[in-house]
Amino acid sequence: MPFEMREQGEQREQADGDENRFGEQHPGTTKAERAPSRPGRDGADKQDDQKKSEDDKKSDEDKKKEEEAERKRRRRRPFVIAGGVLAALLLVGGGLWWWLATRGTENTDDAYTDGTSVTIAPKVAGYVVELLITDNTRLRAGDLILRIDPRDYIASRDQAQAQVESAQAQLANAQANLDLAKQTFPARLRQAQAQREQAEAQQQKAQADLKRQRIVDPRGTTQADIDAAVAAARVASATTGQQVANVEINRPVPLNINLAQTQVKQAEASVAQARAQLETAELNLSYTELRAPQDGWVTRRNVYLGNYLTAGQNLFSLVSPDVWVTANFKENQLDRMRPGQGVRIRVDAYPGLKLQGHVDSVQMGSGSRFSAFPAENATGNFIKIVQRVPVKIVIDSGMDPNIPLPLGLSVVPTVQVAQ
Repeated sequence: MPFEMREQGEQREQADGDENRFGEQHPGTTKAERAPSRPGRDGADKQDDQKKSEDDKKSDEDKKKEEEAERKRRRRRPFVIAGGVLAALLLVGGGLWWWLATRGTENTDDAYTDGTSVTIAPKVAGYVVELLITDNTRLRAGDLILRIDPRDYIASRDQAQAQVESAQAQLANAQANLDLAKQTFPARLRQAQAQREQAEAQQQKAQADLKRQRIVDPRGTTQADIDAAVAAARVASATTGQQVANVEINRPVPLNINLAQTQVKQAEASVAQARAQLETAELNLSYTELRAPQDGWVTRRNVYLGNYLTAGQNLFSLVSPDVWVTANFKENQLDRMRPGQGVRIRVDAYPGLKLQGHVDSVQMGSGSRFSAFPAENATGNFIKIVQRVPVKIVIDSGMDPNIPLPLGLSVVPTVQVAQ
């Protein structure tokens, strides 16, 4: 386009030169007078002349604009070159800095805060008569959480206490019987032995009397005396046999004493059983007051005032303040990673929170190995997939007590591995 405009300008300059030369040959005449007279062409010639004049003006303006643009481009060219060089230097410097800063580190965005979550459940059943927590309540170990209606458990405790007292009374009775047996059974044996000796003496006398009645002159005794002597001898013999049997009955004195001792032990066992039942009743009564087993925050509460609770019912989870990071690194990132190496931790939820920690341990198995359906690579086609291994990172410093750190937050740990 500029080239065509230049050609048009040259043609116009040549035409002007011709007109000037023609004017010199015919002084005192105008251009219209010099031109041959053509009917109907005068108006068209004027329009052409005006159009050419306007084109000449536009061409001059375009030339000036092009020259001005060229001058501006020439003035900007050093700045553009300097900017390009500066950008290249910044790009090279940034790449070098990034390489130097990250060549001894390993990081991953597949990492989350982790910790201990304890499920709280009552040990006894009953209605909640007092509730001392709300959602996300901060608890200390031993803080009272709720109370269950204790009346039934107080009655059970009192009943167990009565059973203990009854068993103790039976034990005292058995102990007294044992002491009595230690005195009674040896005495009964001695008494039976004495009665046996007496019966034997009477039997000997009766036998002697009967013998005398038999050897005496029949004229010196009567038949009645003989019959009486015979009867006395028989009675004495029977009495002796009875006393001998009585001695045998009372002879096992140690066995009778052991029997009394067994009764004492049985009573002692009854006392122990009653006391155990009392302890169980007291424990059940104490379980009506549910207390926090450790420090933590109430999470996912599922208990309200007036609820009927059953033993083992899940009420809420108590999240421990002891928080760590579980980072799932790729297996090719573990080559230089060792326990004890320092870790910088960035929390997505709190960009301004900078945590410091160290590598605690590496799990002995990838995440897929302990999944519900582990991969079975011995069958079918095999496609190698980079495995991820959980790494436990303990937080050492940087925690803000005013900023909660819930479980499951996304974090980005950067481990300073060995060079």
